Amino acid sequence: MAVASEGTSEPNVEPVIRMEYESLVRVAELNVADRTGLTVSRSGTLGVRPVTRSGWASASVDAYHPYLARMTGVPDGPVAGLSAFGPGGIEVVSGDPDDPMTDLSESWLSGLIAAMAPLMASVTTGTMVGRLATRNLGSYDLPIPREGDEILVVAPNVAAFADDWSLPAEDLRLWICLHEVAHHAVLGVPHLRAVLVDLLSRHAGAFRNDPSELQERLGDVDISGGPESLARLHEVLDPEMVLGAVRSPEQEALLPRLEALVAVVIGYVDHVMDDVGSTLIGSYRQVTEAVRRRRVGTGEADRFVERILGLNLTQDQVDRGTAFVEGVVDRDGADGLARLWSDKRYLPTPAEVDAPGLWLARIELPDND
Repeated sequence: MAVASEGTSEPNVEPVIRMEYESLVRVAELNVADRTGLTVSRSGTLGVRPVTRSGWASASVDAYHPYLARMTGVPDGPVAGLSAFGPGGIEVVSGDPDDPMTDLSESWLSGLIAAMAPLMASVTTGTMVGRLATRNLGSYDLPIPREGDEILVVAPNVAAFADDWSLPAEDLRLWICLHEVAHHAVLGVPHLRAVLVDLLSRHAGAFRNDPSELQERLGDVDISGGPESLARLHEVLDPEMVLGAVRSPEQEALLPRLEALVAVVIGYVDHVMDDVGSTLIGSYRQVTEAVRRRRVGTGEADRFVERILGLNLTQDQVDRGTAFVEGVVDRDGADGLARLWSDKRYLPTPAEVDAPGLWLARIELPDND
């Protein structure tokens, strides 16, 4: 929350802004339900809550908890080179005290890395959510399913984005409501939700908890050499190196399926937005161009956040989802696209995302009817 608020006091969202979002989300809800045929609200009432950046961070930590908790799990059992956490804190030991060949410095470094990993992961994930709060516009900038029937809109970020890009404020607010409601409807499809949650959870739980990999990548960095060596350690520990050290073969195997489904979700939502928004929003093209340029213009630090969570929201992925949806519509019209979420068996494989004709051929087989 400190990262989200950037150390400043955030004023509450004004009541008039809350009322406007409530009316706009009703418009979005009716139109998305009409065009997609999907159930927008699982409980019967879809709510919207305009929040501050720190309010979004607080709510999103809870929403992402199933994944963050698996990423930050404390390793089981004693850690080589360190005693257990106790009243005296972390006690440095020398591995096997009876073995004169034990290298104290290597044992200490290995143990330190292993023992600090959960704490570093917890701090990192908290910082990640805080960073997202400074730029996200709503609940679904990252297409991750959420519990409940309430969507969040980060009111100060929406207002700042409208000012920065000289966009009509009311048009942008309606655009955001359409975007959030469309995602909420798609990610609320029970079988799609179950598959995505399973893939995200498995990805989060498959990070390698092996300090030797990270220690090997540190090479000959000597942390006993004073400030210069610590500066060298900081330089070596760049995000890409750390990600490479902790990524596992299990995650590499999961990514094609996860990335394919996320690409299709993005492509489908963009298609619905274009279909609905162009008739409701006067400056739809202008607003869409600005928001989508912002989406693919994410900085490296935020892109790292996406990759940690198993997402890859690059322009190539967006184009991939768009091409699939357009390919389905060109071949089979809106009726073909409507079948996309109708059955778990119809979720496209990675190969079918790149060849929509194959997907259509498969779902038309007799045993799929």
